[in-house]
Amino acid sequence: MVLKALFLAILEALKKGDDLVLCSIIASSGSTPRGIGAKMAVFADGTTMGTIGGGAIEFESTKLAIKALLEKKTLIKDYDLTTNDTADIGMICGGKVVVYFQFFRGGDEAALEITAYINDLFDREVDTWLITNLGENQMRQLSIYEAGKGLLFGEDLSPDALKPFLKSRGVLKKDEPSYYVEPLTQTGTVYIFGGGHVAQELVPVISHVGFRAVVFEDRTEFASQALFKGVVGTIIGDFKAIDQSIQLTPNDYVVIMTRGHQADYEVLEQVMRRKVHYVGVIGSRHKKVLTFKRLMDAGISEAALERIHSPIGMDIKGETPAEIAISIAGELIRSRAEKNEVDL
Repeated sequence: MVLKALFLAILEALKKGDDLVLCSIIASSGSTPRGIGAKMAVFADGTTMGTIGGGAIEFESTKLAIKALLEKKTLIKDYDLTTNDTADIGMICGGKVVVYFQFFRGGDEAALEITAYINDLFDREVDTWLITNLGENQMRQLSIYEAGKGLLFGEDLSPDALKPFLKSRGVLKKDEPSYYVEPLTQTGTVYIFGGGHVAQELVPVISHVGFRAVVFEDRTEFASQALFKGVVGTIIGDFKAIDQSIQLTPNDYVVIMTRGHQADYEVLEQVMRRKVHYVGVIGSRHKKVLTFKRLMDAGISEAALERIHSPIGMDIKGETPAEIAISIAGELIRSRAEKNEVDL
């Protein structure tokens, strides 16, 4: 996971006593290389990790981050990519980007505490949001809102004040004091039923973009974690009795791609009697018609069938396992982005 690696690098730099600047896109409009939430760390030795879009914006931001490092200050910079201003940084996107440059002092106890906590969050399954107080010329402490615990590490914000800003994407609160609120970790596991070639291509892709992936198989040779780079875990279980091994939640994603149609149906029929955020089944449109008829005969309503993504994945005309994996990953990303409000 990119964000996990970024915050781990930040923690290690702080432990060594090195200063750094975290660059975050906190607002964007129009056509821009990267949207809100994109992050890049600039370290004391001039190296960087992460990206806020590459090209001229990232080049100019890196220079400004080095300046902030030397001056030990936090600042905000607007980049206007409209026609009149493109000559300044050589881009013709036609959008606007606001970048926040947050200075972290190496060895700072508060910064160490919160970045260590953030790194622990990536190994848990919990809904959390990162809250940044957008003050200039000083280091402002980050805060975390954790579902079930409330606000941690500082800022005196009530849950009622925060709730409108706990969205699936970052939200900029422009009033004084101003805050940037963004999701940090989200609950929900992608359960992939079947460990074949597509699953082996899918797991690394979705893990890279922040999904927790678990592979469920009934064959030992296809349940080895060595086959799935980035997998959280693998389960050897019975496709006819998945409840014996896992308990699905409304935040989970289900991807069904077992070795055969019968096993696909057996898993799908069980999943449709539970509430999950996403369910997709690999296969042709002909298979979909036959499967849906069997499900209706088994008592699954026609309305419930509308929840099923089948054929699974976005239509990119892909044929190879790697291409199919990309199409499924795209659909999962879109499904995640469509989660708007969350219950506190």
